[in-house]
Amino acid sequence: MLDIKLFRTNPDLIKENIKKKFQDEKLPLVDEVISLDQQFRDAKSRGDYLRSQRNSISKEIGKLMGQGKKEEAEKNKEQVNAMSQELADLEVLEDKLSAEIRERMLIIPNIIDDSVPIGKDDSENVEVERFGEPVVPDFEIPYHVDIMERLHGIDLDSARKTSGNGFYYLCGDIARLHSAILSYARDFMIDRGFTYYIPPFMIRSNVVTGVMSFTEMENMMYKIEGEDLYLIGTSEHSMIGKFIDTILDAEQLPQTLTSYSPCFRKEVGAHGIEERGVYRIHQFEKQEMIVVCEPEDSPQWFVKLYQNTVDFFRSLDIPVRTLECCSGDLADLKVKSIDVEAWSPRQQKYFEVGSCSNLGDAQARRLGIRIKNKEKGNYFAHTLNNTVVAPPRMLIAFLENNLQADGSIRIPKPLQMYMGGKEKITE
Repeated sequence: MLDIKLFRTNPDLIKENIKKKFQDEKLPLVDEVISLDQQFRDAKSRGDYLRSQRNSISKEIGKLMGQGKKEEAEKNKEQVNAMSQELADLEVLEDKLSAEIRERMLIIPNIIDDSVPIGKDDSENVEVERFGEPVVPDFEIPYHVDIMERLHGIDLDSARKTSGNGFYYLCGDIARLHSAILSYARDFMIDRGFTYYIPPFMIRSNVVTGVMSFTEMENMMYKIEGEDLYLIGTSEHSMIGKFIDTILDAEQLPQTLTSYSPCFRKEVGAHGIEERGVYRIHQFEKQEMIVVCEPEDSPQWFVKLYQNTVDFFRSLDIPVRTLECCSGDLADLKVKSIDVEAWSPRQQKYFEVGSCSNLGDAQARRLGIRIKNKEKGNYFAHTLNNTVVAPPRMLIAFLENNLQADGSIRIPKPLQMYMGGKEKITE
């Protein structure tokens, strides 16, 4: 959510930003906010004037009564009563206008960074850098589910019976590998100075609207029937929500957190749920990283966060690349975003395994996350988030890049301690 002052001082900047994101249907909202804001300020100014007048006249009533001027005192009382009624009406109007302004401002996208490439959708995202040499072995690499089934590590048929498409049973060494990757990711981030959290897996609606746009909410979140609770789509939702209505001392920053959670997503949209596979599913687990920091520090933290993911995958010998999201592919709250994509030897291309985002002060403004600075006063923090790893999607990259000619799966050294010392998975 943008600062209302920006609508008053530079509405053209907001409109230009909307055009960069190819959301021209939202352009009228800017003028609507400006008009409603003027009405709100007029109502507030009128209210302030009436309160001042009412206080002055109220003081006169006592004096007039003391002087025996009852008739004049009664007229003043009538005037005060009329003012009180108008004030009550104005308060209702102010609340209504404030709600209408907020409703529109929540839909208007955040101002993107000047460095973001302009493009309509993810087809126009821009590759930044590659890490590691992509390898295509001289033997055929089966589909990831076929690899898992051969190793007795997945049961999709039973999951369809219990839950439908988009769910799975992992079992045996594949399930253990899944947990090993998450445990390694946890320790990897702790070693980099992040504090480990396991957050609530359900959050209230005011937190949901504080951390994401309405479109994301409708396409992602599962609502708990009869309660003001939603299942989280990522632990970022709970972790940023943790700071709601908080004033942080500047000395407490940055807050660097890493969190584990299951994630639940409707996955509504063009991609849909796979009939057979674990790339796009309703339920998965993830290790996340979150930073709350000073505004001037967020660009540096942005680079550090996505580099953490690159380093994590490279420590497991998986080639990756970074891809900068263009303007049309950015969610409305994001200032800048970079995806980390892993190499798929089977498809001979890269696919997304993580996403790093700088949201500026958008979430902080919605949730009331402020910084207290003795010299500067109070101001909104910046928030960032990034995926460390999200199996089972990461399992696809892992299995394909570690598959051996004999059908076994090599276990890289960093994971062996989490796999009971195993160096490979066999049938």
